[in-house]
Amino acid sequence: MASFLTKCVMDFFISFGVVLGGTMLGGIAATLVLEPPTTRMLIISEQIKIWAVVAAVGGTIDPLRFIESNLTEGYISPALKQILYIVFAFIGAQMGTTLVQWICKGGSSS
Repeated sequence: MASFLTKCVMDFFISFGVVLGGTMLGGIAATLVLEPPTTRMLIISEQIKIWAVVAAVGGTIDPLRFIESNLTEGYISPALKQILYIVFAFIGAQMGTTLVQWICKGGSSS
């Protein structure tokens, strides 16, 4: 159980970090090329979200194959764990995107 929770927390923070780090560096790049950084950061945060999830869960199609093979053989528990890893990674990526939006829009709820 501890390794499962450890992997969930790791996946969450990896995807959160990919979104936040990629967006911040993209904002720096936008400044260097004289584009408005907040506008570019908002775009990047949405575009990088799926890649953050992919990076957190392994970077390949293998997690989906793992789910498919376990479900077809009737092993639900390993497939469910893999699905939860993906869910935690998605939540981390979504929270990173939400944080960037909150920072770039000044905390307004629009």
